[in-house]
Amino acid sequence: MTGKSLADYQKEYERIIFFDQPQKDILLAGLMTEMEKQFKLPKRSKEWKMENQKIVAMYRKICITRTL
Repeated sequence: MTGKSLADYQKEYERIIFFDQPQKDILLAGLMTEMEKQFKLPKRSKEWKMENQKIVAMYRKICITRTL
């Protein structure tokens, strides 16, 4: 099974943002966890972040949208 593309994550994000709180935050947290697992996001790695700027940008956008 292949993972989702960034476009898939973007579509899911766009669907989730119309939910009311707190459901929106719960769904966004799940989306972040899914991205962490699929892309193996390291906690601290400047090199990885430089090589994967689009992934980092999508992850940050989701994070900023949350209110938790």
